[in-house]
Amino acid sequence: MKKFLKNLKDLFSKMDRSLFIITILFFLFGLLNIVTASSREAVVRYELSTYHYFFKQLQMLIAGLIGSYIILNLKTKAYKDLIWLAYIFVLGLVVLLFPFGKEVNGATNWLPIPGLGTLQPSELAKPVMIVLFAVLFEQNYRILNSDNPKRWSKIGLILIVACLIPVLTFIQKDLGGALIMLGIFGVMFLASPIRRIDKLRTIGLVIGLGIVGMSLIVLKQGYLLSDAQMSRFDFFNPCSKYETTGYQICNGFIALNDGGLFGLGIGKSKQKYSYIPEPHTDSIFAIIGEEYGAIKCSFIFLTYIFVLFRILKISTNATTIRGRYICLGMATYIFMHIFINLGGLFGIIPLTGVPLPFLSYGGTFAISLMCSLAVVQRVHIETKLEKFKLNH
Repeated sequence: MKKFLKNLKDLFSKMDRSLFIITILFFLFGLLNIVTASSREAVVRYELSTYHYFFKQLQMLIAGLIGSYIILNLKTKAYKDLIWLAYIFVLGLVVLLFPFGKEVNGATNWLPIPGLGTLQPSELAKPVMIVLFAVLFEQNYRILNSDNPKRWSKIGLILIVACLIPVLTFIQKDLGGALIMLGIFGVMFLASPIRRIDKLRTIGLVIGLGIVGMSLIVLKQGYLLSDAQMSRFDFFNPCSKYETTGYQICNGFIALNDGGLFGLGIGKSKQKYSYIPEPHTDSIFAIIGEEYGAIKCSFIFLTYIFVLFRILKISTNATTIRGRYICLGMATYIFMHIFINLGGLFGIIPLTGVPLPFLSYGGTFAISLMCSLAVVQRVHIETKLEKFKLNH
């Protein structure tokens, strides 16, 4: 026990403490708001305890802490030996969704695990893919940044890795998950060591293959997006389509409007009473906005900015290529979730149903996010240790 506590103290002394403290407080804030947002849904709709979702999320956060502790003690140098196994494992889970997946809101993206509940493989895939891209960029840095003919085989491998899981996820009708994975890869690809001319050629190739692939899907099934997915693109003036496609977004607007500047008070949301479906998940910010008001919610945006700034700063200061790309990917991962979730809630982009970092209920996402932040902290620890060696 003493050795464990000593290790914890040592890790904490080397971590980015401001980032660690803010993220822990953010997770706790989200946990407490899950109680108020889910209480009515749990009791009336599912006949469960008021604190059912609170305790389930707490269990996932504890699991995330255990995973984070392991990651904090694992050198990033070991990733090159482990990351392919992790990628193949996650790919296997995604493939298992075809015969065993559970459909939720039109998307087959939940895998039932006997005795444990359900798992969302696409959420596990995001941080795994980020680390794999970072390792591949580091291992092939010189080849990718040269006119060596072998670079195309490396670029081809990177493209296959980048597209395989998102394509399978798209086929399973999880449009939000597929877009986030492709968005992460897009940012990391543009920042990669690949030469500019090769990037342009690759983008042209991907666009061409994408058009061919979408054409084949249309020819085979007669459509590219399902009716449920297409309906989400009808997001303009949602309250004029309240009884059809605009129901959820419009009720989100009503919640935010009722909250005004100062909010109705903690636990006093009206929209959680069957107006917003599953208010503790993707639409939790509407409930928070209704209860806390715009002024207090502005601190949430400031906290997001702080978290992203710290991660990008760690990326800039990293002493390894893999460390820089890992942190860039993780910052993009968090930003994409924030933008797609809040963009859909505010009606500026289609509502695609992705969790909001730190705040939404969702076990797989919470574990993935905590482990992602642990990887970032591990990069910071190694940077600090490397600078200490140089100075001594």
